[in-house]
Amino acid sequence: MNKAPFSSLALSDAFLANLDSLGYQHMTAIQAQSLPVILDGHDLIAQAKTGSGKTAAFGIGMLSALNPRFFGIQALVLCPTRELADQVAKELRRLARHIDNVKIVTLCGGSPMGPQIGSLEHGAHIVVGTPGRIRDHLGRGTIDLTTISTLVLDEADRMVDMGFYEDIAGIASACPKKRQTLLFSATYPDTIRKDCARLLKLPVEIKVESQHDASKIEQRFYEVEHEERNATVAALLAHYRPKSALAFCNTKIHCRELVEELRDQGYSALALYGDLEQRDRDEILLQFANQSCTVLVATDVAARGLDITTLDYVINVDVSRDTEIHIHRIGRTARGKERGLALSIASPQEKKWVKLIEEYQGGPVRWFGTDTLEPTSAAPLLPQMVTLCIAGGKKDKLRPGDLLGALTGDAGINGECVGKINVFDHLTYVALDRRIADKAFQRLSSGNIKGRTFKMRFIEG
Repeated sequence: MNKAPFSSLALSDAFLANLDSLGYQHMTAIQAQSLPVILDGHDLIAQAKTGSGKTAAFGIGMLSALNPRFFGIQALVLCPTRELADQVAKELRRLARHIDNVKIVTLCGGSPMGPQIGSLEHGAHIVVGTPGRIRDHLGRGTIDLTTISTLVLDEADRMVDMGFYEDIAGIASACPKKRQTLLFSATYPDTIRKDCARLLKLPVEIKVESQHDASKIEQRFYEVEHEERNATVAALLAHYRPKSALAFCNTKIHCRELVEELRDQGYSALALYGDLEQRDRDEILLQFANQSCTVLVATDVAARGLDITTLDYVINVDVSRDTEIHIHRIGRTARGKERGLALSIASPQEKKWVKLIEEYQGGPVRWFGTDTLEPTSAAPLLPQMVTLCIAGGKKDKLRPGDLLGALTGDAGINGECVGKINVFDHLTYVALDRRIADKAFQRLSSGNIKGRTFKMRFIEG
């Protein structure tokens, strides 16, 4: 099938040139179906899986209508998590490079209100945020949404699942009635259809088939008794030895139990679920993204918005009762041109849910025996990296280059042994190759960074 070029859209030459420089030549399926609708000013309900290009779809639409000379909030994007909001804001800034002086502000919980209020006082064109924090700003009178022309609900299904519907409805009521509302969702059950109906006016509905290319994602199913699931996860890890695996459980209690068992057996595992403190959540995601944790065990709601580009395996420890959520889970592997493997564990009681997956996919799944899961190495499965936390950040004028310079210069560490460096306001996290981590720690703690000594510690997954 020929893919439609972006040049077929009514966009300015400067916009098209910027898209071309970013590698956007041809539209994905969701972009080809939604962009003409968005550019014509219609409300939209779009159903598409993560990784389909939806951010660019609504981003191009909202930016094409933006007036940079008017310094009021013209577009608001609501996201379920801080991680997704940061990801969306980053992509919007890339898409807006051809427009001078466009200000995009991120407003999420877990960050201080003061700097956010300061940013809003200086004006913004686009706001990306989580419903709870936007509602907080409305309550304080620190945000004005009366100039909004585009409201985007990104991953609407998860926002409703997480209990944000009342916040979303309150935010929508603070926006002008005459606006464009765009709703993007991986799944669109009747409950969300009913809840969100009054937020949109005569929306166009599109659905991009949420199947995955079987040649890119291989699925393997293992039947085990209910009480053997956790032991089977350990057997899968010993056999496949992934660098990074995302394991899905249906409850936070099961997440915690599985992580405890895996850690007892020497595996590097962390649990991610809904009611974690923001700093704990940030550290967990950071360790998984920088490859200093092998297994992230998560619930579906908590895993939304994860921006993990290199994911070897997805493990379904519990089979999802919603087939579209199953498809959404396994689509987190095989991003871009990579191939992926999805491993699903099913008890006899869960085979009815597997049957629904078979019906949805239009063919039988492949079953494998657990007797094939032999350990492939006697060596412990340790993550390649460890994370060093330094008690200094942007407020101390630290930048990634300062840390890299201190490590490769005075500390004498090969630059290839230094992974991701994340600098926050008061803390910095550096991923270091496990083989040189102790040496780096000793050199940094006995030397200095920008002429100063900072406290530091390792955090282990």
